Amino acid sequence: MRCYIIIPSHNEEAYLADTLDSILRQTLPPKKVVIVNDHSTDGTEAIIDSYTEKHSVFQKVNTASSTEHMPGSKVIDAFNKGLEMLDSDYDFLMKLDADIILPDDYLEKVAYVFKGNPKVGITGGFAYEKDSEGVWQRSHPMNNDHVRGAFKAYSKNCFKAIDGLKSAMGWDTVDELLARYHGFEIYTDEALRVKHLRPVGNAYDQKAKLLQGRAMYRMRYGYWITFIASLKMAWKQRKRYAFFDNMEGYLQAEREQVPYLVSEEEGKFIRKFRWRNMKRKLV
Repeated sequence: MRCYIIIPSHNEEAYLADTLDSILRQTLPPKKVVIVNDHSTDGTEAIIDSYTEKHSVFQKVNTASSTEHMPGSKVIDAFNKGLEMLDSDYDFLMKLDADIILPDDYLEKVAYVFKGNPKVGITGGFAYEKDSEGVWQRSHPMNNDHVRGAFKAYSKNCFKAIDGLKSAMGWDTVDELLARYHGFEIYTDEALRVKHLRPVGNAYDQKAKLLQGRAMYRMRYGYWITFIASLKMAWKQRKRYAFFDNMEGYLQAEREQVPYLVSEEEGKFIRKFRWRNMKRKLV
């Protein structure tokens, strides 16, 4: 199966070479890898150039968005710049962060999933980060049916059905919800242990604290789903203020009548899906 990869990169000189080396070690090599240098001010571009000179699979594109490392919009804007460089001659497409080390058989196993079950639209493994003692541990608890945005693979049919990725906080949740809306399944493989070199959120600007709640509004969750989801998030992260930040972001978006990311029909499906999952976990 033909795989294309897009890697948005902003000031990643500490990690990028490890990521690119892990791609070169893949038992199923990708056909094309586009590395997007997004307004980097460190040695990121020099590293990209050193790889594009030696390996024809890598391509570089420069773009200049914001200097702020805001979750959601910045990374997807860079991803879409990379997407413009690619044709549609692929079987699956992967968005990969520049601070990830993939297992050597990652793409081979992803291809096996897509080839074996055409209903699967999104697949991936799980992230592991080093703890204080230097041991690789599975990172903060996530639902087992969720693929982290740092290493998501999409079948071509699914990617087209969801009309690409939304340039907003919450893009890596709304993509899975829309995939389900269009009849696709999400598949995760616990055997695929991805090494994440930078802990989540370390580079995010403080301005980002309200974006999660705004994203819930834009996904048409409604007040009560947002309330319950925010309580759960605050409890999991052991951060009480996360609940209040989320609710403030949601109510602010409601007051401003921020445009939705999904249609009314898609929103109805999303709310029904969320309520069903919540009720199932209570049983």
